[in-house]
Amino acid sequence: MKKLLYGIFFVVFIVIFLYVNNHWLVVSKHVFESENVPASFDGLRIVQVSDLHDAVFGDNQRKLIAKVKDTKPDYIFITGDVIDSNRYDLKQSLQAVKGLVEIADVYYVLGNHEVATNKVSEIYEALSSLGVHIMANESTVLERDGERLAIVGIEDPLMGRTTEDMLDIATAYLPDDMFKLLLAHRPEMFNTYVNYHIDLVFSGHAHGGQVRIPGLGGLVAPGQGLFPKYTAGIYEAGATKMVVSRGLGNSSVPYRIFNLPEIIVMDLKKK
Repeated sequence: MKKLLYGIFFVVFIVIFLYVNNHWLVVSKHVFESENVPASFDGLRIVQVSDLHDAVFGDNQRKLIAKVKDTKPDYIFITGDVIDSNRYDLKQSLQAVKGLVEIADVYYVLGNHEVATNKVSEIYEALSSLGVHIMANESTVLERDGERLAIVGIEDPLMGRTTEDMLDIATAYLPDDMFKLLLAHRPEMFNTYVNYHIDLVFSGHAHGGQVRIPGLGGLVAPGQGLFPKYTAGIYEAGATKMVVSRGLGNSSVPYRIFNLPEIIVMDLKKK
């Protein structure tokens, strides 16, 4: 009888453990402080949402939307894989986006899963109809009190262009000294972002390494293999910093372990 009770307890524990690991939304707050931040944009708050896949956080994504709203963002960045190519359900994925566009201006770049569906045009059209700013190898300049910064976005390399080519296109008309925020799905291309003197990069794709080993980090990530280098948090090289979101959902691997779904909050600060 004791063995049966222990067995039941163990199963219940595992079920609860997996549920919490995959549904407990956390907000990670960061500050990007630099002399390059235009003074007029000091205090600008950006919220990053990445790798939703087919994850559900309450009816019509109300828990996710409420969490983002509570952060009071100036802008929201979606850094790819808003859908899952293995379980393509655009209507479900758009539930979150419909709520996010009511909070702040939303900027979006696609990930590898959007490309894998061969329905990029359909996805772009649906997001655009909601008012999302599609950043397909392009940039937009924001201005405050005569000072400017650029939001740059590149597509996934599966679209057929190299990261270098996409950055060349997206930054072609930007002054070299303009402060640049980059939305780019793949963190493994960090060295390229550094070479293009991007100030701050927002990325995802790695799912936090899927399984996070305490003290060591992520176990595996697409494009990086075992014990990947770029899975979560802030990375820095030269004048460039990159924040990598652990993301929200899962794809071919159905569960996260010690790797809670994450919303990123990034505040800009003039040094």
